[in-house]
Parts: sequence; structure tokens; C-alpha cells
Amino acid sequence: MNTGTKANSRDYVRQMPPLQVFTEAQLEEIHYASLEVLRRTGVRVQLPEAVELLREAGCHVDGERVHIPPSVVEWAIRSAPTQVTLCDRDGNPAIRVEGHKPHYGTGSDCIFVIDPYSGERRSATLQDVADFAKLVDALPNMDFAMGMSVSNDVPESIAEILQFDAMVSNTTKPMVYAVNDPKNLRVIVEMCEVIAGGADAFRRNPFAVLFGCSISPLLYSAGPTESLLYTAEKGLPYILAPTASAGGTGPVTLPGSLVQINAEMLAGLVMAQLKREGVPFIMFGGCPTPLDMQTTIASYASPEFLLFQIGLTQLQHYQNLPIFGTAGCSDSKVFDQQATLEGTMSMLISSLSGANLIHDVGYVEYGSTSCFEQVVTMNEVAGEIRFLLRGMDVDRETMAVDVIEAVGPGGEYVTSDHTFNHFRDGWFPEVVGDRNVYDKWVSEGSKTLGDRANEKVRQILETHEPKPLPDSVREKLDEIMADVKAGVDAG
Repeated sequence: MNTGTKANSRDYVRQMPPLQVFTEAQLEEIHYASLEVLRRTGVRVQLPEAVELLREAGCHVDGERVHIPPSVVEWAIRSAPTQVTLCDRDGNPAIRVEGHKPHYGTGSDCIFVIDPYSGERRSATLQDVADFAKLVDALPNMDFAMGMSVSNDVPESIAEILQFDAMVSNTTKPMVYAVNDPKNLRVIVEMCEVIAGGADAFRRNPFAVLFGCSISPLLYSAGPTESLLYTAEKGLPYILAPTASAGGTGPVTLPGSLVQINAEMLAGLVMAQLKREGVPFIMFGGCPTPLDMQTTIASYASPEFLLFQIGLTQLQHYQNLPIFGTAGCSDSKVFDQQATLEGTMSMLISSLSGANLIHDVGYVEYGSTSCFEQVVTMNEVAGEIRFLLRGMDVDRETMAVDVIEAVGPGGEYVTSDHTFNHFRDGWFPEVVGDRNVYDKWVSEGSKTLGDRANEKVRQILETHEPKPLPDSVREKLDEIMADVKAGVDAG
């Protein structure tokens, strides 16, 4: 039986073709327009090491402005792997980022959270980071974890390190983490190497991936660029996510913003490949947002946002690079019908378009607030989508010609062995859809989707026990944590 919380070994066998909005000729035009932006406009790079790398590669440098010729960009695209394997915390292959296979996970850096016990929107804490990691660990259709919330209750200078420790202590699944301070990144990589059993082991079997951002339009500030080059030097995969909003930090027209965003990503790809040719690099395919001119919010749920996702994902497939997508999020302020509708729509669109790592599952309030119930509900939606993407097996057994002959006109199939053997092949809801008859639904408490989702969240948080780190590893991580906290106290 396929329920909303039960994965299936065939989840990743995709039979449905990807959703597309551009023709091949249009993709070519957008690609070449991006190359023209890099050649003519260029990017501003504030890290001298990166500027020098680009200069040595034949780029024209004018102070911090770097103009990248098309030949360098095309070389970088050819150099980057088309497939990236992410492992679990124990070093076992867990996700192959390739082709049109969807994998789902949470997001990062929400400053608020909807408390699953009080229902109140409050400031996010370090415990929330741990709880979201535990939630992901328990949900079979959530394939990777991100921090989801910022930790407003710990020193800001080391919050990124503490958040990573909370994540890695509460899930064995692959992790994507965001770091602004290169010093913190070095500590986190040290932690990963301790867990993996050394630098070489972590490079061979990466279970954690850095997620970094350029600044739109066309700016690479020193800190994130230093982190990009550091991960490349270590041979570690990297996810680049420009943050343009159409009409704000990017052109208001969707193709215009796609051209700018693609140019920003290609610039980062060039720098990574120049630092270490062949290093894994995952391109952004899903979070350019339109700026709502009435409210000035960057909408996470508008039709323009969905078109962005399809178009940018299609463009990265055209460039034959792995893709970081976005889905499961909403502009709603609470977990309600709007949140479920918008989250489900984006989950379906991202999956159909062929995005690979689909993140931000569980966002509400346009990325400001994290919601446990939204994660649980979108986990079940992901299971249903995977069921749809698999399509149908067509063979003599499933076409059931002999069964139809045996039953004959006017017969019934309920008592057929064929029915008994195959009825579990369907998909059955646990949280999202209630199929009980009305009287049974009433007798069991008349529970709404919100009620069922909240019950599932509480059950996981109260009973799920993530696999602990080995004692020897935990001791080494505690020593690192002690040094980090001592540095704050000394400062």
C-alpha cells in the first residue's frame, strides 16, 4: 500500500515528460543573452582572489568589474558534472541529483515560526532548528533537511554553527546549509570531516552541501565568494542561489530576470571551476520571485513565480546542470486552505518541470515564517506526486485480459485474487485526504486537515528518536562547540 507517508522503491522511476514553457530556440536565445550580459555588462566581484582567477582565465577586469567572455563560460559548463550524488550522514548514497528526478526538503532562515502547540507566530529558536530536522528525519518523502529557522536565542556570530550542530544531531538525511561567515563555514566543514572520518571521506561521500547567494543584480560580495572558492578548493558540492525579484532587483519582465539570474549563476560556476575544475555545482532553478507592486512583498505563490520555476528549471536542463528548485511554500500567514493550495500547486509545478533538489517546503508568509504542519502536509503531497510521475505499468498482468474473461459479463472483481494482489498498488492518504464516510468522520472527532497535520507533527516531535551520532564523534563535536562558545565569551 502506498500511503502519504510510505515511500516506494519505484518513486524515482519517472515516466511522465517534463513540463515546459520555452521552445528549444527560446532557450538558446536566453542562454546567449546571458552570455552577452556577462561579456558586455559583466559582474562586480569584491574578493581579490576571485578577480585574479578571472583575470588569469582571460576575463577583462576593470577594478571590481569583471567581463567574462563566452568561451570561458562554455568551458565552465562543460567542466561541471551533470550529476551530483549526496550521501546520508553514514556515508551511504541517498540522493542522485540528476535528470528530471525530484527530491524534496525544507528551507532555511525563517525568522518566525508557527508554534505547533500554541498555534502562535513567534520568534524562531535553536530548538526549532532541531525539531524541523527531526521532522524531516521521520518523514519518508522529505529527502533532505535545511535549517528552516534562524536561531534568535543564541549569539548571532556563531548561530550558523549551532544550527548545523542541531541539524546533524537530529537527522541522518543529507543536509543543505546556509552560511554567511566564511570562518563559520570552515568550522562546519571541520565538523563534517569529523563525522565522515576525514577530509577525503567527506569529499567522496558528501552529506552536507553549502547553499550560497550572489547579490542581485550581478554582485558577488567578498564573504560569499570566499565561501564559494573554499568549497571548490575542498572539492565539495555547492548550490548557488541568486536572489533577484522581478521589478525589484531584476528586470520586471520574466525573461529579463531569467537572463540576469542565469548570468549570475554562470559567473559563480566559472569561479568555482577555475578554482577546481570538475567540482560539483548545483544551479538554482526555482526562487526568482515577482515583486508585488501593491504590497512590495516578493511573492512565493503567484503564477509568475510558478512560470519562473518552470522556465529557469528548463533553462538549466538545457545547460545540462543539476538544479535546485523551490516548492511547498505559500504567501499565507497561517497554515490554512491558502497555504495548502499554494504549496500543493508549487510542489506539482516544480516536480513536473523536472527540478532536482526542491527546497523551501514548509514556508508560509512569503518565506518569513516556518510551519511544521505545512511540512507534514507537503510530505504527503510529495508522495502523491511521485505516484503520479511513475505513471502506469502496462503488461498482461495489469491489462487483466484473462481476469476480465474469468469474471465475464455481470460479474464482480471484489473477490478476485487479482484484486487482492494489486489493491495495495494504489495510493492512500494519511493526512491530506480523509476518505471516511461522514458518520465515521464525525465519530472520530470531525478532524480537519489542520487537525490531522498538527497531530502528526506532535506525534513525531514527541516520539521519534533520530539515530544518534557515535559517542566518539559526538565528543569531538562537543569539543569544537566548546571552542566556538569560548571564542564568543572571550570576545
